[in-house]
This record gives sequence, structure tokens and C-alpha cells, in this order.
Amino acid sequence: MQKTMTFTLDTESLTGEVLSLAFLGRALYIEPEREWLQGLIAEQVFADAPFGVDQAETKQGLELLQSWSTKHANGISDQDFFDLKQDYTRLFIGLDPIMPVPPWESVYLSRDHMVFQDETRQVREWYFRFNLAPEKLHKEPDDHIALELIFLSRLAQLSLMALEQNDQQAFQVYCQAQADFLTEHLLRWGLVWCRRMEEHARTDFYRGLGYLTHGSLLELAATLNVQFPKEASL
Repeated sequence: MQKTMTFTLDTESLTGEVLSLAFLGRALYIEPEREWLQGLIAEQVFADAPFGVDQAETKQGLELLQSWSTKHANGISDQDFFDLKQDYTRLFIGLDPIMPVPPWESVYLSRDHMVFQDETRQVREWYFRFNLAPEKLHKEPDDHIALELIFLSRLAQLSLMALEQNDQQAFQVYCQAQADFLTEHLLRWGLVWCRRMEEHARTDFYRGLGYLTHGSLLELAATLNVQFPKEASL
């Protein structure tokens, strides 16, 4: 477990974390929907980032996603939408015999590189500890990259609520939980996952999401003063 620290995160940083990680979790978990994607373009979501904007990887992700948005400013063609769905399926569900970017922690950290291993159970226990069990509990692995990002977003939201209520004890507990979860889980494999996304995604949209996630994890580690653990290899 991460050694106990005193955290001094502010409202702006926590709000940015909540928004950024919740967005990434949704974008990486749900199959692309044309109406949602067109809403992102219309609202110019990728003109800036609410978190980690000074990270080089965040800037690279924004550049790719803004380029993708500009290309589709007048609508996403049937072919381009098909390409997005195919990229999502190949990356997160698997068309090839070997998935290029497995989204589950246990595949990276377990001895046999399989899903539903000890890592999955440990992550689930973290969710239960904060009453944040995923909707599809026991139906799919709990250690999906998107679910871990959403969990951190929820912890940041709880930290923000505690800060606004001037409850320093709860604030420190939730910030410490973020730091510990990063150290014990997400940072041990998340950056490897990001680099694989950056290499294997075939669309600027998903490649950009890989870079945005990369930048967010680096920013989280810096904000929470977390040392990087030994990374997985796959």
C-alpha cells in the first residue's frame, strides 16, 4: 500500500479529473454511437482537455482527436463509422487470434495472461470497498481499463464532495484511495496498455484516446505524488 500522505488537491484539478476519466471510461467501454460522436464534434470537446493538458501525450491525443473532428465536421460517413466500429471491435473484443490491445488488467499481470484471475478479484474488492460495483458484475471482468478509469473518476468525485463540505478526513481517505489504487493496479499495466493503443489503433479517434489516457495517467501520478511501480510486460 502507498505510504500515507497529506493531499492538497484543489477543486479545479479534481473537477478536471472527474470529467476526463469519466469521459475516457465511457469512450473506451461503449461501442461507438454515431449520435454521441457527432455531439462530441458539435460541442468541440477536443478543443481542450480538462485534465493533464500540459502532458505531451495529452497534447498529442488532442491533436489527433481535433483532426478527426475537423474531418467529420459535416457528418460521419457510413464508411468512416464502419471503420470506427471495426477498430473498436478489433481492439476491445477481438477479431484477430491474438488481441493487439487487451483491455483487462489480469491479462497483463497474471502468470498465464488470462482474464478473471486474482487481479480481477482484487479490483472488484476495491469497488466493493467504496460501494461502486460495476453494473455487469460477474458477467464480465471487473478489471477492464474503462471500469478502472471510471472508478478513479468516482473516487475523485467523492474527494471533491468532501473538499466542498470541508471534511478533511474524508478528503484524505478518498485521495489516499486513488493513490493506492494507482500504485497497486492501474499504473502497473495502464501505461503499457496506452502504448499498445497508440501503436495498434487504426483510427485517429482511438489512437487519440490512447494518448489522452496516457496523459491522464501521467498527470494523476504527478498530482497524487505517486511513484511508478514496476510495469507489466506482455
